[in-house]
Amino acid sequence: MEEAYVERLSVPLRWWALAVMFWATLLLAFLIAMPPLAAVALVAALTALNALFFLSWGRAEVSLLDGVFRAGRASIPAHLLGGAEPLDEEATRRVVGVDADARAYLLLRPYVGRAVRVRVEDPADPTPYWVVATRHPGTLAACLNGTA
Repeated sequence: MEEAYVERLSVPLRWWALAVMFWATLLLAFLIAMPPLAAVALVAALTALNALFFLSWGRAEVSLLDGVFRAGRASIPAHLLGGAEPLDEEATRRVVGVDADARAYLLLRPYVGRAVRVRVEDPADPTPYWVVATRHPGTLAACLNGTA
């Protein structure tokens, strides 16, 4: 039986709360410095841009469905993958930092500290591995390895 996995890397609630507090503080500063209508209009427009950014950034999806592994916009047939290794926060920093390979495919988000490294076994693909952020690295690695 083929394993299925789907995860959306949405922006966490605490980031939304911080953004609301930031824009509320900026609104107070702008209300002192400029006409109220202009201040409200400016902050409303900037808040809307911030929300659109968070929504678009949080649309990244990691999935293993129908024999295809997808990470963001990239996809690869699962039969072209080697072993998957779950990474904790320290290992993730190391793999994308000092031990990084410039040819690797990375799907990372700053609010997701853990990841999975998946070897690519396709001889026609110069990418040695993918590093994909996930909140559940053990589960994703198990699904990719077929041992879930």
